[in-house]
Amino acid sequence: MAKKKSTTSKASRTTTKANKRVATKKTVTQKSPGKKLSALDAAAKVLAEAKQPLTTGQLIEQMAAKGYWRSPGGQTPSATLYAAIAR
Repeated sequence: MAKKKSTTSKASRTTTKANKRVATKKTVTQKSPGKKLSALDAAAKVLAEAKQPLTTGQLIEQMAAKGYWRSPGGQTPSATLYAAIAR
């Protein structure tokens, strides 16, 4: 059986793949003042302000102190934040 030749050019396929990568790339966006930040957004904000490495426990403490994010009652918010960052 003969192999069917593709009708799209290699450059076209490469451009499409690059566009998909750009479209799926997540970026940190600034939220409006009335909206709550997610734990990841709050952690990114704290890290940007700190300009030094912090552990997830330190991040949780500073996020709560600055009013960016509070745990909704979980027992291990630092472990949850760590898992989200690892993803």
